[in-house]
Amino acid sequence: MAKNLIIYYSRRGQNYVGGMVRDLAKGCGEWVVEYLQKVMDADTFQIETVKSYGVDYRGALLVAKPELDRKARPELKAYIDDISAYDKIFVVGPSWYGLYPMAMYTQLERLDFAGKTVNYVVVHEGSGLGGVPESMKESCKGAVIGENLAVRGVEVEKLEAEVTEWAKKLL
Repeated sequence: MAKNLIIYYSRRGQNYVGGMVRDLAKGCGEWVVEYLQKVMDADTFQIETVKSYGVDYRGALLVAKPELDRKARPELKAYIDDISAYDKIFVVGPSWYGLYPMAMYTQLERLDFAGKTVNYVVVHEGSGLGGVPESMKESCKGAVIGENLAVRGVEVEKLEAEVTEWAKKLL
C-alpha cells in the first residue's frame, strides 16, 4: 500500500478572506488537510516558523513581503529530513503574493524527492495557482509533479466534496 505524507502551512488568526480581514480559529489549509485525511491514510507535517508572523494580518504582511522580496528561507521550529518511506507527497499552503509562504520553500528545498509524486493545493483569495506551479518544479527536485488544486479560502468550508474527490483520483 502506498504511503502518503501531507506537508502543510496554515495560518490561524487574522487572514484576508472573502475581501475582508477575518479572525480564523482554524486556518484554511487546516480545513484542506482534514478533508484529505478523510480519504487517505497519511502522516502530516505542519510547517511552523521560529519567528512568528503574529496574529495581526497587516503585521504578518510586514514580515511576509520582505521575505518574498529577499527570497528568504525562514528558520522553522522543526524539519522533516527524510521522506524515503513515502510514495506520494501532498503539499498544502496559502498563496501569499502568488507563491507559497517562503517558509514552505525552506522545508521543500531540503528534501530529496527522487521517485516521489508531489500533488499540491493552493489556498487563495483570487490569485489561483499563481506562480506556485513553477516554484514547485524548482523546489521539489527529482519529483514527478502531479496534480494541483486551487481552493478559494472564502469557500473552503464548503469544498469538502471537491477536495476529497480530487484526492481520491490521485490515490
